[in-house]
Amino acid sequence: MSGHDNTAEGALLAYLADADRDYLLARGTRRRFRANDVVLMEGDPSDHVHVLVSGWVRVSTIVEDGREVLFGLRGPGEVLGDLAAVTGRPRSASVRAIEPCIVFQLTGAEFVDVLHARPEIAIATIKTVAARLRNAESARVDSAAFDVSRRVAVVLVRLAKEHGRRVPEGVIVEGSQEDIGAQIGAARRTVARALRMLRERGIVETGRRRILIREPRVLRAFARSEPNGTHRP
Repeated sequence: MSGHDNTAEGALLAYLADADRDYLLARGTRRRFRANDVVLMEGDPSDHVHVLVSGWVRVSTIVEDGREVLFGLRGPGEVLGDLAAVTGRPRSASVRAIEPCIVFQLTGAEFVDVLHARPEIAIATIKTVAARLRNAESARVDSAAFDVSRRVAVVLVRLAKEHGRRVPEGVIVEGSQEDIGAQIGAARRTVARALRMLRERGIVETGRRRILIREPRVLRAFARSEPNGTHRP
């Protein structure tokens, strides 16, 4: 895999120069996963690391009452399982393929050796962890502050920024209504109503597991708006 064109914004490979990128992937074993395959299982004591080079996955956990809480979607260039490799603790979340995926798999020891050998890769890994923590904190604030429609808009804006694919008609983001609902703690039916409102206004178009944002600027403005019609800075 050469170049950075297909790499998601904020992903590990996006922070690496070509030499470091090639060094990391050369130490991995290429593996393929089919849609809906489990890539990593929560609680598993294994410590191998996957560098995702194509396809999309969902990262989630099951809480005590049986509900699934979605941590996020991961796309090309992202690293999966790095925390288990570094800390030696069991997996804190499950990862499942949304579509066919290709990864380069390293053992935990191999990944740690890479971090020691290439400080640039270690720094890039820290940046990716920091980005995840920042997004998690932002999601908690948004959940408390916005009504469902605005929270849906916030999620779409975030997905467009991090993983969006530009096309002539706008920006395409991957994910289902269930995925969005899990991020904001809302039922699929509630999310569907919010998306219908955005769709009726020509802001988005919805399809199977993907959404076309036709008016990104309008969506961003709506996501920033407060109930009284003002905008946050």
